[in-house]
Parts: sequence; structure tokens; C-alpha cells
Amino acid sequence: MARSRRRLRMLICAVMCLPACSQSGSDQALPEAAADVRGAAMPMQSDNPFFTASTLDLEYPPFDRIEDGHFMPAFEAGMEQQLAEIEAVAAQMVPPTVANTLIPMERSGELLGRVGRVFSAMIAANTNDALDAIQTEIAPRLAAHGDQILLNPALFERIETIHEERQSLGLDPETLRLVEETYRDFVRAGAELSVEDQSRLRAVNAELAGLQTRFNQNVRDEVNDLAIVVDSEAALAGLSEAQIQRAADEAQRRGLEDQYVIPLLNTTQQPLLAALQVRALRQRILETSLMRGSRGGEFDNREIVSRTARLRAERAALLGYATHAAYVLDEQTARTVAAVNERLAALTPPAVANAEREASELRAIIAAEGGQFELAAWDWPFYAEKLRQQRYAFDEAQLKPYFELDRVLNEGVFHAASRLYGLRFEERFDLPVYEDSVRVFDVLDHDGSLLSIFVFDPYARPNKRGGAWASRYVDPSILLGARTVVANHINITQPPAGEPTLLTFAEVNTMFHEFGHALHGMFSNVTYPSFSATRVPRDFVEYPSQVNEMWATWPEILRNYARHYQTGETMPAELLERFLEAENFNQGYLTTEYLAASLADQAIHQLSADEVPSAAELMQFENTVLAAAGANIALVPPRYRWPYFSHIMGGYSAGYYSYIWSEVLDADTVEWFKENGGLSRESGQRFRDLLLSRGGSEDAMTMYRNFRGRAPDVQPLLERRGLD
Repeated sequence: MARSRRRLRMLICAVMCLPACSQSGSDQALPEAAADVRGAAMPMQSDNPFFTASTLDLEYPPFDRIEDGHFMPAFEAGMEQQLAEIEAVAAQMVPPTVANTLIPMERSGELLGRVGRVFSAMIAANTNDALDAIQTEIAPRLAAHGDQILLNPALFERIETIHEERQSLGLDPETLRLVEETYRDFVRAGAELSVEDQSRLRAVNAELAGLQTRFNQNVRDEVNDLAIVVDSEAALAGLSEAQIQRAADEAQRRGLEDQYVIPLLNTTQQPLLAALQVRALRQRILETSLMRGSRGGEFDNREIVSRTARLRAERAALLGYATHAAYVLDEQTARTVAAVNERLAALTPPAVANAEREASELRAIIAAEGGQFELAAWDWPFYAEKLRQQRYAFDEAQLKPYFELDRVLNEGVFHAASRLYGLRFEERFDLPVYEDSVRVFDVLDHDGSLLSIFVFDPYARPNKRGGAWASRYVDPSILLGARTVVANHINITQPPAGEPTLLTFAEVNTMFHEFGHALHGMFSNVTYPSFSATRVPRDFVEYPSQVNEMWATWPEILRNYARHYQTGETMPAELLERFLEAENFNQGYLTTEYLAASLADQAIHQLSADEVPSAAELMQFENTVLAAAGANIALVPPRYRWPYFSHIMGGYSAGYYSYIWSEVLDADTVEWFKENGGLSRESGQRFRDLLLSRGGSEDAMTMYRNFRGRAPDVQPLLERRGLD
């Protein structure tokens, strides 16, 4: 999501998915001139744990005391309290200053922030019917609450005055940026619109909030509803015994005796297609995946997508932008629609050409085996795995015994952070958790002080949304004297009791990636909450986490954690060598499916409201868009299609391109580490000091150039993905 939307979410404490945390610092006293503008205290329920700060370390949430019934009263009291605080700021008769206007705004909403962060984490990781109902009710109310603040004319007048005088106030660089960004946020939120246009904007924002909630609930519920039921074990040929047992256990959980259930993941392609030998079952799984959200019935999302795109386009026009994409990109590092279109257009032809070459190799395997059928999308993962086995003489089954979850976490993810940044991790068993498999760790800095608390939630559950993400429970900054409690959420299939959790390398890589977000939060050392941690442009936020992926295959780290779960032996050198050689395998396919989704995201958000297709036209329009871009390849469906593309219904609207945009910086940074000692404390400290600790307190590309010593070079990315 764009920077102002992240800062708005901080202000009104709406749902957040990525960490935005801060290193500790001494509390900065509120200036005396501002002391009389704090809101009056609201009456509190003594049994509601949200009404007072947690007494646990770093204000860790008291999950053992939190009940579903606590959320709505805390939301309502929190909104009322913050509006009183903001009104006190706006109603002052003294001239506006940073001390009496912006500082109390930064401090406002303590209660709302506390309940909002826990609720957003639970609605994603551990929801139930009661929380879903609360989300449906509270989402539009939070949107309206934000508009009450951002469209307050008296408040904006004070901010505008400070902005006009900013160069004469002798402000330090971060405070000057706070003035400029706050003013920009209010303008982008509609503060300069007429009363009539503001009224329409409020209605649009409220409706969009409700649509997003319905969309996400539909995606989650339909994935559970469409799980593939299989009648015989023979149909599961190709799966391991453990995978078959998990399918049987899932069927048992659903009350299906003597059957097997394969749950769907949120992406188009499904991991088990690489192993399943029965072609008809592969076809059934992929076709079911592709039809999500567009098959009619209660989970159909086509009308929601169409309506959302129209409302976003209308809002952009109200705010003076040609399209929603133009509105979003205006504050990203990409800056313009043209820049994003140019990047995607440059990458698509070579990616598609690579995918076509890969397809030819897969067809050759089918022909050699005497197959009497044409290669189809549901065949690609299966025959790509065969090709990888032929070319590199190993398969995923050979790797998994060396990727045991606890060892990957402690001897891989944590070990890399220790070597780079001097961190130590100590598991806690005294803090309450919301689910038994969740683990908690103290994170100790290089000097032994408590830097952060890290929450690790590794396993998939029916009430947990798909994918992987990072979140936070404490909104930190030097101003607030707070340090962060940050969480990583993964969706690994939990094995039967007593069996080890063995990972695919994709899951290993995901653990390193998400911990990169956590590090961004742990190291953030800025004064103002508005700039903490991941409150950076959306096309920059993935950059630090992508950089952290490099350590998953860094030989010294890989050898440390890739050990057989039974014998403890290091992965054999020849298997390790073949594994590393295969890193760039199938990149044509992977890049093309990603680019197809990115192109579709841009296309629907580069339309005016009148141009947005209806629900009935939506899927054909997607095909037309991809065909025009040269990316409509039946063998390589988009990673996500609009009806289940959760990224673009949330913070990544017109922003899914961000991953490959950030990967330019990531690939160039990997080269820097290789040139400067690799895995060393000196290199890690530089990355921490010049980039990870700065949050959004500086311009993103200025931070990058300060770290790298020059502008980014795209060549390392092209080489990595075979596009050079």
C-alpha cells in the first residue's frame, strides 16, 4: 500500500499485514505547549485487557485474557478517544506548531492501536465466526473514523500553516519530513476537496472497506469449501506416505471416512501437482483452483472486483488523478504508470521466450515416454520436476529430510541473523499464545539488551488465511519509548503428532523472506511512529525481505542447517552442489506467471470508472489484457486471477509489480555483499545502520544510494532470472 495509506492505517489502526516496528529509544517528552491538547480519558471496562497497556514484557499481548467480546467495546472506545484527542488539537486557539499539533497527533489513538493490531493479526491467523462478524461491522466504521480525522478542516488548516512555514522553523530532517508527509497525506486523502466531494469520498471509502472484507472472507471460505476429495489411495500415486497420511487426516477432520482431502492453497498452481501421477486428478485440481471466485454462488467475487475497481477509479478522479494506478504510483519509487508499464513490457518478452523453451523440453519428455496428449497447464509442475530430476539428479524428496523446521529456524534463519547482526534468540515458554503451536522468542541485541520479542506461527489451519506474512503487536518509536513485538506467519502443513516437520526449499526460502520483514521491524530506530519499520513505499517494502533470502543458500549458512533430521549429517556435497545449480531452474515459467498477475493488476487499475468491465465481462477482459501484453499463455496461468487475487484487494492494488521492482534492488545488494565480505558483522551493520534502521524517515531511493554508493543496476536481476 502507498505510504500515506500505511500512515493512515497507523493513525486509525486499521488492518496491517507487515511489520512496522522500532528499536528501543528513550521516550521523548511531549513539549509543554502541547500538554493541554490530549483527549479526555474515556471510561474503561476493568475486565477488558485492551483498556490498559499490557504489563507483560514489551507490552506483549495478554492472549490468555483476550476474549472475542473484548474487541468491539475496545474499538468503539478507542475511536471515541482518538477523536477527542484530535478534536482537542484542532480546536486550539494558539498558533499551530509541531509541538502542539503534529506531536499529539503522533501520540493519539493508543487504545485503538492496541486493539487494532491484535485484531488484524487474529482475523488473519486465528479467526472464527465472531471475529468475522466484527470485521464486517468494523471495517467501514474504521474507514469513516479515518475520514473524520483526515477531512477535519480545522485540523488541516493547522497542518497547512505549519507546512507553509516549515523552512523557517529550524526543524531536524526527520521532523521536516513529518511535516511534509503529513500535509501530503491529508491532501491525498481529500482535505482540499469541496464539502460535496468529501461527502462522496467518505461514502466511497466506507463501501470499499466493506467490499475488501467480503472479498477476503470469500477467498478464505471458498478455499476450504473447494478442497479436493479423493476416494482412493491409488489416485494419490506419487505422493509420499506422509503426504497421503495428511490427506487422510484432513478427510477425517471433515468427517469423511475412508477418503482423502487435498486442501487448496491461495495461488493458482498447487504444490502437489509436481508429484501426483494421475493426470485426471492433476487436471481436476488445477481447474478447480482456476475457477475460484468466478463459479457463481455465495463465494463469487467478480462483482466485488468490478465494483471495487470502479470505486477506486472514481476516488482517484475526485482526487485529481487519471486512474487509481496513477494515484498509487505517485508516491512509490516507480513514480509513474509509464515507468511501471515500461519495466513490465521489457521483462515480459524474454520471460515468455524462456517459458516457451522450457515447454519444448517438457514436451520432449512426454514424447519420450510415449505420451499421447498435449502438454497442459496441470502437467507443467509434474514434468518440470521430472526434468529437474534428469538434469540435476535429485528431487524434492531427497532434499526434505535435510530441511527440518526447528533446525532451519535455529541453525539457519537465526544463525544468519547472529552472524550478520550479532543477535541472540532465547525461546520463551512463559508468555501466553493464541494457538498451541505458536512459539515466542526474546531477541537480544549484540550488547545483550532486549531488542524485540519474535512470535513464530508456522502451521496452516482452516481458520488461518493462506500465504505467508509478517505483522506486529506493538507500534514502536523513540517518541513512544516502545520496542517491537513482531510476528511471522507461515502456512506449513503440520505433520502427525510425533513426526518431524520436513520442509520444501520453497518453505525454507519463505521463512528467510518473512524474517527479513521482521528484521526491518526489529532494527527500526526512528523518532515518529509514522516512519517506523515498513512504513516505506510499497515497491520498496519487499526489498529487505528479499535480500534476507540470499542467506538461505549462502554455503556457510546452508551447510549449518541442511542436516538430516535423523542422523544429523550435513547434506552430501554432491547433492548440495546439484541443488545450488538448480536454483535458476524453471525461471521462465515462474517469471511469466508472476508478470501475468502484475500486468492484470495494472490493467484493471489503469482504467477510468466508465471503462471497468462488468462482473460478466471480467474474466474475458483479463484474457484480452494478457493477450495484448503477450502473456496469455494457456500453459502458464497467472499466479493469481482477479477473483482470488487478495494482494490487490488490500495493500498491493496497482502494486503487485513491487516484488520484481524490489528485486532489482535485492539482486544488486546481493552483489554488494559478495563484493564486501559476504556474511560478516561489518557488512550486516552497514545494512542495518544505513537502511534497516531508517524506516520511512528518509526517501527510499536516497537510503538505497547511501548504502550501495550508487543507483541500482538491473543487470544482476536479469542474470538471476535468465533474462539477460
